[in-house]
Amino acid sequence: MAKFDKVAVLQKIGSTGMVPVFYHSDPEVAKKVIKACYDGGVRAFEFTNRGDFAHEVFAECAKYVAKECPELALGIGSVVDAPTAALYIQLGANFVVGPLFNPEIAPVCNRRLVPYCPGCGSVSEIGKAQELGCDLTKLFPGDVYGPNMVKGLMAPMPWSKIMVTGGVAPEEENLKAWFKAGVFCVGMGSKLFPSDKVKAGDWQYITDKCKEALGYVQEARKK
Repeated sequence: MAKFDKVAVLQKIGSTGMVPVFYHSDPEVAKKVIKACYDGGVRAFEFTNRGDFAHEVFAECAKYVAKECPELALGIGSVVDAPTAALYIQLGANFVVGPLFNPEIAPVCNRRLVPYCPGCGSVSEIGKAQELGCDLTKLFPGDVYGPNMVKGLMAPMPWSKIMVTGGVAPEEENLKAWFKAGVFCVGMGSKLFPSDKVKAGDWQYITDKCKEALGYVQEARKK
């Protein structure tokens, strides 16, 4: 069961403005990365459903987070069907993210007050997702559309909460462009977790990079 409801999760995502996106088959590595992000100020983390037995890794991480990262909302990403969403909700997912929009997932999440953030690629798709209760929608892949897509969408639909994933980097100019365009938050993966740093177990690098990126987000929101 989710530890935080929809309102609490959206507040956590909105307050920080950044959701790290990560997958690793080794639960011990995943735990270290999650803790490093938490120590860096992250309060919402997306573990992706991308490998065999990913749900078992997620289950171990969820138990770890409950003890070591009590204020963290741990969510699941790369979900494309309703049964998978239900599985992860049972394992404690606080939010569900997908690379695409599947209307069958929305009622499964809504029934348990778990946010469903589907990947969308058009204004119409985002609008349809909002009709089905998706308060937060993901523009994906972000590097294909760019900040101008967000800016154009927000003009007629200013109530929209958009998370952009893909093409987001922990760099001042990149983050400034997205937040100036009007995004609610960004999802960030490989650029936040260089493979060589993960392999070397340089968890302090990840903590410092999260602090740096979150600082850029706060600055971007002031301008």
